[in-house]
Amino acid sequence: MRSYRVVLPALALLAACSPQGPSKAQTIPDLAQPTRRAPTDPGSMKASFSPVVKKTAPAIVNVASKRVVRQQADPFWDFFMGGGGGTPREQVQGSLGSGAIVRADGVIITNHHNIEGMSDVTVQLADRREFPATVLLDDPRSDLAVLKIDTKGERLPVIAIDDQEQLEVGDLVLAMGNPFGVGQTVTNGIVSALARTDVGAAEFGSYIQTDAAINPGNSGGPLVDMDGDLIGVNTFIISRSGSSSGVGFAIPAAVVRQVVNTALGGGHSVVRPWLGVKGQPVTGDIARSLGLAAPRGVVISDVYPGGSAERAGIRDGDVILSIDGQAVNDEGGGAFAIGTHKIGDRVQVLINRNGKEQTLTLRAEAAPESPARDERVLKGRNPFDGATVVNLSPAVAQDLNIDPFAGRGVLVTKIGQGFALNAGLRPGDFVREVNGRSINTTADLAAVSNAGAATWTVTIERNGQRITARLRA
Repeated sequence: MRSYRVVLPALALLAACSPQGPSKAQTIPDLAQPTRRAPTDPGSMKASFSPVVKKTAPAIVNVASKRVVRQQADPFWDFFMGGGGGTPREQVQGSLGSGAIVRADGVIITNHHNIEGMSDVTVQLADRREFPATVLLDDPRSDLAVLKIDTKGERLPVIAIDDQEQLEVGDLVLAMGNPFGVGQTVTNGIVSALARTDVGAAEFGSYIQTDAAINPGNSGGPLVDMDGDLIGVNTFIISRSGSSSGVGFAIPAAVVRQVVNTALGGGHSVVRPWLGVKGQPVTGDIARSLGLAAPRGVVISDVYPGGSAERAGIRDGDVILSIDGQAVNDEGGGAFAIGTHKIGDRVQVLINRNGKEQTLTLRAEAAPESPARDERVLKGRNPFDGATVVNLSPAVAQDLNIDPFAGRGVLVTKIGQGFALNAGLRPGDFVREVNGRSINTTADLAAVSNAGAATWTVTIERNGQRITARLRA
């Protein structure tokens, strides 16, 4: 399991008393920020979410995907059952999820994990018509994917992406989708928490938590506010049973809009700014040692040389409190706050330095790809046969969700069929030395691998520890 505001007549459940007119000492309230009220009478309790559902339901879709996998049959079983003696068999694997139409010409948002590794994606509309879908953009880091169906010029109903909504804990929401494949379903709840960064399988996220029931099949469906706008995409739950236990999470609309805009702009991957710092959450002990009134923020332990954070003046020992007014309490929160900006944006960073708060201005920049990744698949009679390697840079580290401060060098990213598999190499290993020669780039590794040798002395770094082994290829 994984836009702009459209004003509707207010539901009685959230109705606010109309002002009788401002006095001289009063100001007219901001209409973009409605007064929030709890139900106060039996009539309010009988109010219905039906107007919101009628507006949004036509834009909700089912997303079905499948792939054919060839599996080697058991020759023992085939022998006694009259089979082909181990002949490969084809098996169909599938996935079922939900999505939402966000543009009338057939652009749909769903979860990455709904279509991951699949070769055949089909979208079923609310009126039960089915269309084959093309993947415009797949973004594993946010667990989002953008699909496109050919409507032959027909304009489809859409749901607006509302990334301007000032959500508050306690706001009413609806979760929409196709749980367990039973058909389009609506559940209601509230916003249980905001900016959850310490949960989830995606590599980039600050989630909306809700108690609206989210079950298998809801993935990719929208989390909807009382204006009928998409404020999030339902993506996963925390549950011991595998079914809803009232702890569900949605990807915020700001990330959804970023991914959709990238896809509509022709991009095949989302380029996000990075902060270029390393730090840890401020605990009670750290707060006392720094003279802070409360444990909040992230204390910086390292700043990437030449990065935008360093140029903005951020130093080791600074405590980042907020980015553009968004509180930051861990590295994930900082990555999210900067990552939802556009490249080139000027971003305000509030820090505490030596007990005094100050605001620095940072220019949002993409993680640098220096040195060039120079990805290579190594072959030949050597210990690295079948390994895919790259040069580590902040951009590569961001793509692979690893520490960009791990150092420079050659990183193993994949292990295919070949000697590397038998040699015990793993993705995430750094190759440091081969036969006494330091390895700094993939070109260095390719050159020494092609030199030919009867025996090989290889030093790798794994989880911060160096391991040396003698191998015979």
